[in-house]
Amino acid sequence: MSNSQPPAQPPLGQTSFYPADYDPGLLFAMPRAQQRATLGITGTLPFFGMDIWNAYEVSWLNLRGKPQVGIATVHVPADSPNIVESKSMKLYTNSLNQLRVAGAEAVQSLLQADLSAAFGAPVQVVLGTSESFGQTLMGELEGLLLDRLDIEVNEYQPNPALLKANTDAPPVQETLVSHLLKSNCPVTNQPDWASLQIRYVGHAIDQAALLTYLIGFRQHQEFHEHCVERIFMDVARACKPSKLMVLARYTRRGGIDINPWRSNFSLSKMPLNARNARQ
Repeated sequence: MSNSQPPAQPPLGQTSFYPADYDPGLLFAMPRAQQRATLGITGTLPFFGMDIWNAYEVSWLNLRGKPQVGIATVHVPADSPNIVESKSMKLYTNSLNQLRVAGAEAVQSLLQADLSAAFGAPVQVVLGTSESFGQTLMGELEGLLLDRLDIEVNEYQPNPALLKANTDAPPVQETLVSHLLKSNCPVTNQPDWASLQIRYVGHAIDQAALLTYLIGFRQHQEFHEHCVERIFMDVARACKPSKLMVLARYTRRGGIDINPWRSNFSLSKMPLNARNARQ
């Protein structure tokens, strides 16, 4: 087993060598703090939450050399010091392909130890084997669909100045959904597609303005986790809801999807890890 150090540069955007040997050193960790500082987030976080990863292409060998397959779900707390670059996660999981392991529980323990080290905080890993594939949750995000609105859009970078709320009316409780969120990888500029759910309590947010703002991410370059935190902070500052939750479910790339969730109210429960139609 290799104990090589993480690569000096992230593997995303480079020609990939898929290792034949298990190597946790392939995981490339990046601190959250630098990007959060650009959002004015320092010290105590203004939210809590989780990044829910699903890795659909996990495989290993049993002790007799027969391939096994599984789907790994990883829960990463939002207060972990690092994120992990997703291409490096793919390379890491592929390094398990020729590893002989006693069973799925041993693979799950291995994943949990390696990923906790990379994220810099304990993460929870559940490894589902083929016997449990039929139990995979499916479902669409619930809420009022913003995409129904007939709006004109001319700006394709996020502009928080667009956001506004009706402070003359009593507070409301709303859940809003859009399937039109698209951002781009900050390294390769490849598109990242997502469905987004915003739940809040406060003065009614102007829905047309919110949809225009969200579509503004269309040419924006940022990792999934940072996009969701940017949306959370922009809505919180511009519309000042007393309660706010933002969830994005991104479509998979490289056999992996990432689903960041951020909330600032204690009664907000972590959403079910239900795969939607585009995932």
